[in-house]
Amino acid sequence: MPLLGRNHNQPMSKKTSKRKHQSKNIVIAPDWEPVNAHAAGVDIGSREHWVCAPQQATGSNVRQFGTFTADLEAIADWLKACGATSVAMEATGVYWIPLFQVLERCGFQVILVNARQTKNVAGRKSDVQDCQWIQRLHTYGLLQGSFRPEDPYCVLRTYLRYRDELVGARSTQCQHMQKALQQMNIQLTQVLSDVAGVSGLAIIGAIVGGQRDPVQLAAMVHRSVRASAATIQQALKGDYREEHLFVLRQAYELYQTYDGKINGCDEQIARETANLPGRVDPTLKPLPARKEGRKPFLDKMGGQDMRQRLYEKFGVDLTAIEGIGVLTGLVLLTEVGPNVSRFKSEKHFCSWLGLCPDNRISGGKVLSSKTRRVVNRATDALRMAASTLERSQSALGGFYRRMKARLGAAEGVTATAHKLARIIYRLIKHGETYVRQGMEDYEKKFRERKLNALK
Repeated sequence: MPLLGRNHNQPMSKKTSKRKHQSKNIVIAPDWEPVNAHAAGVDIGSREHWVCAPQQATGSNVRQFGTFTADLEAIADWLKACGATSVAMEATGVYWIPLFQVLERCGFQVILVNARQTKNVAGRKSDVQDCQWIQRLHTYGLLQGSFRPEDPYCVLRTYLRYRDELVGARSTQCQHMQKALQQMNIQLTQVLSDVAGVSGLAIIGAIVGGQRDPVQLAAMVHRSVRASAATIQQALKGDYREEHLFVLRQAYELYQTYDGKINGCDEQIARETANLPGRVDPTLKPLPARKEGRKPFLDKMGGQDMRQRLYEKFGVDLTAIEGIGVLTGLVLLTEVGPNVSRFKSEKHFCSWLGLCPDNRISGGKVLSSKTRRVVNRATDALRMAASTLERSQSALGGFYRRMKARLGAAEGVTATAHKLARIIYRLIKHGETYVRQGMEDYEKKFRERKLNALK
């Protein structure tokens, strides 16, 4: 196949090669037919965007624009005047988002391209050459757009990602509180499983308020705590130094602040989820029963039953799967959406998630089969869901423990997350109801398979 690149038969002088914006001759075989005849390419920057319009549109098809909103609108107007209908751009930080949204709102077909697809050819270092190269590759259909859910789900995704950042900031303040308590030799972690629980926050709030009596502090512990009152009183005797009390007070106040912000974010997420289109009418197809052992308050967010909302949006109850909760369902809704038709099969879906082997073969020999490194929140959520199945008395729990014993902890989590991804893909695509398999049935079928293999 003819290669794309500069015409090496033409000599290049040093003066020409040193010009910053001198474009190189890119040779395309004459028998190649354009796939996107009205394609445009954009090189994204923090201060300026370089745009290359279709070559047959104008004499000078490369222009430089700023990054203000008026400049983005000018890009859309100029591309319309040039007859462009499809635009390709690189995923550069977060600088592509405003232009992507403006062009999409103006009716262009916009594809977001991974930089690895456009930087494989050496020598194209300037912004002018980059936008021309992107436009040329997009014209001949050599670029594959990254997956991005529809805009309403991207809106909800923004709220959910910000909530994750708030939760991380709150966790940091919890660590500060634990460190301050440890430095004052208040061994609260030895008598409470969660310092940030109801009992822990009540005791810390009283300490910040000036209470030092261990008896009074121990009386605030919830009755469900297993430690005895005498042990709790001993744990609450400490050296209340002023500098550590100051750190504890600051961390406690920030923890309460972040907790309030998270609650406000939960309310906004609940409202935005309600505005999304539904795929099933719960009056005609009622929500299945909650899985055994699942407490109802765990499905609440912002005062709303998010399990019901997710069922209406997906058309199936994903929380019926062992290890999948409301937060994992929300991550899948915002990162993937309720429609998996963009993925041809469950294999393509798992490949996009980075949960399948990435075989590197040279000379017929497999050099490596490790999974690809991907930055995907849906993948992280599925890995977290898989790690919670270690003590689950279900078929998925038995599968995870068997994979962990055979492959190791990390590979076992990956294998179980891969199995969860295949189940989720089938449920969403076919609208099926998840049928739980008990531990006994799983072990019985596993023994039968082993016996058949031995025979």
